[in-house]
Parts: sequence; structure tokens; C-alpha cells
Amino acid sequence: MRSLSLFLLLATPAVAQDTMTGPEFDAYVTGRTITFRTATNPLFGIERYLEGRRVMWSAFDGTCQYGVWFESKGDICFRYDGDPEHKCWEIYAEPEGLRGVYTTRPNTTVIYEVPESDAPLICNDLSS
Repeated sequence: MRSLSLFLLLATPAVAQDTMTGPEFDAYVTGRTITFRTATNPLFGIERYLEGRRVMWSAFDGTCQYGVWFESKGDICFRYDGDPEHKCWEIYAEPEGLRGVYTTRPNTTVIYEVPESDAPLICNDLSS
């Protein structure tokens, strides 16, 4: 019985979820403003996705950063003005919305899209 259980376990294909490609991510986000949360922070940040892979990010403190996103080695990466470090994520499309796993510093942050959020992008430091 034990070897049958082991055989069934090994014979069952693992369900692997693919990360979104750059074109898939572009089609999903362009023209939208998306709010993100973490498991412990219900309002992690909000990002507006503009044409041409441009973005505006805010962590809800009234400070916004302009940036761009690009695909690199299967990740979706962001480069913000004034910040030399790229922020890279594995992005997954899930029934509840996007899930992002931070790969720049692995095992640190997972973000989730907040469905149907109407939180505004407030930029006290930019005229947008």
C-alpha cells in the first residue's frame, strides 16, 4: 500500500503556475491604477500604469515616483527616477488579481492586487 501511495504521488503531475510575460502584463495593467496589499499591510501601495510602460507609484504617503517597467529574465522589473536599484517581481495572474513575488531580495515580500479598489493616486510632490 505504501509503494502504491508513493507511485501515485510521483505520477501526479505538479501544477506549476507560469509567471506573466511582458506582453501579458502590459495587456492587463496599461491604463489602470492598481492598489496592492501584503499579508500584513492592507495598503502597501498604488500604481498607475501609463502607455509606453511608464508608471507612477505611491506608498500612500503623498509622495509619488515616476518610473518604467520592463521584462528581464522572466521577471517584471521597475526602475524609478532617482532610485538606482531595479525592483523585480515574478507576477502571477490569479482569479483574485495579480500576485507579485519580490525577486530583487528573495523571500521578503509578496504583494496582492486589491480587487475593485477605488483608492486614489495622490501625488503631493508632482503635478500629474
